[in-house]
Amino acid sequence: MNDRIRKLVDQLCELQVDAFFVTDEVNVRYLTGFTGDSSSLVVSADAQTMLSDGRYKEQLDEECPGLAVEIKSPSEKPIDFCRKVLGGCGVQRIAIEADQMSVARLGELKQHLPAVQWVETSGVIGQHRMIKDAEEIEILRSAVRINERALESILAKLGPDWTEQEIAYELEATIRRLGATGFSFDPIIGAGPGGAKPHYRSGLEVIGDHPALLVDWGTNLGGYASDLTRSFHFGNPPSRFLSAYEAVLESQLAAIEAIRPGVVASEVDAAARNVLKKAGLDEYFVHGLGHGVGLQIHEMPRLSAVSDDVLAEGMVITVEPGVYFEGEFGIRIEDDVLVTESGHEVLSQMPKGLDDCRLIL
Repeated sequence: MNDRIRKLVDQLCELQVDAFFVTDEVNVRYLTGFTGDSSSLVVSADAQTMLSDGRYKEQLDEECPGLAVEIKSPSEKPIDFCRKVLGGCGVQRIAIEADQMSVARLGELKQHLPAVQWVETSGVIGQHRMIKDAEEIEILRSAVRINERALESILAKLGPDWTEQEIAYELEATIRRLGATGFSFDPIIGAGPGGAKPHYRSGLEVIGDHPALLVDWGTNLGGYASDLTRSFHFGNPPSRFLSAYEAVLESQLAAIEAIRPGVVASEVDAAARNVLKKAGLDEYFVHGLGHGVGLQIHEMPRLSAVSDDVLAEGMVITVEPGVYFEGEFGIRIEDDVLVTESGHEVLSQMPKGLDDCRLIL
């Protein structure tokens, strides 16, 4: 039983349950190291059992040595398999991940296992995942570095006739050549008006036709995600871009300075938002300040005006204030930041000053 599973076992009493049925595949990976899918995990104080099928038997033996495994036969229905394994555990109260399990599946479990009391929980393992251990932090450091190296390589050969999609394709190829498995999310490559849409889908827009370019990209390395954004300008950008960029950068630096253990996430968001308000730009900042990163690109904690999450040592979070001028351009600056014992450490080192982000095409 590894440390992560042991931590969940220790929480069973607090949750007033006999076992925990983990069905979210990311949480299964976090607890066991298993990188496959279509599998779930039952955790009780006495035993931990993986529920899977024959496709993954060898992989489970390799990735999860010592973990008990139950394999569904091709002739078994999934619900009959669950009934056999869960019913054979001899437990009465089982916690489920209510924020991950569908109503239909819960109804099926209740119908076929009527003697079991199903206890709905939310975010239990997500709370555990917020705090990264030393190995996770080193993977995230490496993912960030690959992210930076890849974009630096693209910027060195970028031309005015490149399209948003060409940048995305070249960026992914470079990330893979550097040893990662690819993007951690679909990148946002927004030239001009495209950058004014926070979740823009990159297209065939030619970057040289516009004075500004926003690049939001991330690397998946060993299952862990990085997430950075830089906003670039070339030629003679409008004065509105120059002044807004300086305000966004000041906003981000103010937020980063506020990061330390014990601080409520909404206070960090406020530090960024107050700078933009003084600059008369707060109405153009239309999203929360950031989020945790790890096995998923969006994890707990959340940094927003309404978040009551409290920062703690070992969290890795994004800090990404932005302003968006519809039909013109957007500016967002994002870094990945580790919460340390005494404050914070910015994992990403790519320059972000106004002069640093001027491109010569």
